[in-house]
Amino acid sequence: MEKFDAIIIGIGQAGNPLASTLASKGLKTAVVEREHPGGSCINYGCTPTKIMIASAAASYSAKNAQEIGIDVGSVQTDFRKLKHRRDKLVQAWRDGIEDRLEKEEHITLLRGEATFSDKKVITVTFDQGAKREITADKIFINVGTSPRKPDLEGLKDVSYLTSKTIMDLDELPEHLLILGGGYIGLEFGQMYARLGSKVTILQQDSQLAPREDKDVADAIQHFMQKEGINISLRATTNSVQRTDQGIALHYDQGGEEKTINGSHLLLAIGTTPNTAALGLDIAGIRQVEHGYIEVNRYLETNQKGVFALGDCKGGPEFTHVSYDDFRIVKDYIFGEQRRNLDDRTIPYTMFTKPELGRVGLSENQAREKEIPYNIAFMPMKNVARAIEANRTEGFLKVILNPDTGTLLGATCLAEEGGELMSMLQIAMMGKLTFQQLRDAIFAHPTYAEAFNNLFSTIKGPD
Repeated sequence: MEKFDAIIIGIGQAGNPLASTLASKGLKTAVVEREHPGGSCINYGCTPTKIMIASAAASYSAKNAQEIGIDVGSVQTDFRKLKHRRDKLVQAWRDGIEDRLEKEEHITLLRGEATFSDKKVITVTFDQGAKREITADKIFINVGTSPRKPDLEGLKDVSYLTSKTIMDLDELPEHLLILGGGYIGLEFGQMYARLGSKVTILQQDSQLAPREDKDVADAIQHFMQKEGINISLRATTNSVQRTDQGIALHYDQGGEEKTINGSHLLLAIGTTPNTAALGLDIAGIRQVEHGYIEVNRYLETNQKGVFALGDCKGGPEFTHVSYDDFRIVKDYIFGEQRRNLDDRTIPYTMFTKPELGRVGLSENQAREKEIPYNIAFMPMKNVARAIEANRTEGFLKVILNPDTGTLLGATCLAEEGGELMSMLQIAMMGKLTFQQLRDAIFAHPTYAEAFNNLFSTIKGPD
């Protein structure tokens, strides 16, 4: 058995900077990775999808350029060229991480499957079946999640796609059926529709993006349908079968049995943690619902010295959350324990067009928690820059403390919605009031200039 100072299982967006930090402190660190360095973000999440979304946005702009006086003629998607660019950039990111890990004198990179064989002992199994047993006082689990598969009749008999395997396609789907109307389904749906696929989204809930306010979901549905995407709400899928033409999906909607046929099926109903193969029970590490790892406010499990970071611990599954998990653990081990899970505010962006940027309380959350609030609301069709750029879908909505005038939360469904949300997040961090934003001088004509008029629309909840 080889002794290390630290072991990191999984080299995702928390494990990667953690490995560098531990090595910089002179700690002998083993990094175990069973697939590709970089986690889901680099390999089939943020990086490749945003590359494809950029191509889809260019296609959409070209196809609709006549609206602003430009005729570009016929627009075609060269999907193989798009895929080549995406894969080249992803590979560059992977290689960069792997090269750095392999060159670091205090890091040992092991490409295999990690399983606990005792509380602080890890057995690494390699592709050819060879095994290596290692141990350390500190162990960090950063294994992420995988797309969840529904218990659906006939699924085992059809070729279906997930947010991971859809990256392997060499050609555009003729008709992409998407099961799930959350953030992943919406991003992929709009992206492939803009690239040239027919797209149908089936959503079991009564609205798209069920965690969002209804006015947000309704606005998303409006611009999705405007782009030709078929959306079926309250659709409970019963079974799926292979046909000569592709795939038939059988579902119930309002008590009526329906069938829709497509060429490809994408499952976008959520994720499940990659913890099944870890042998957590052998290490005595407690898990919570669905196999996520239980942690305290400093991300330490019930076994002292064993930590879980990133998506596998549950909670919001975003790259920036994983990176902040790294900062919490780094500060806990080497700092003054100033950072923890309790009070962090987590922003996020859904990269549809327009983008949905969200931070703090939504209106639904304020109501549910019975928190008094006022609202500032303005549609993007009233924003000068949006009119000039022909990007008027969506709106800005901010939840305000009625006593102090400070911001409790922001929803920016708008062109550059993620950037606008980030500005409002900074205002929340600085405890600025809506009066300060209303009266500030912003450059004209920018999207941010909308804050002057937005914060002149304060009213109470309906």
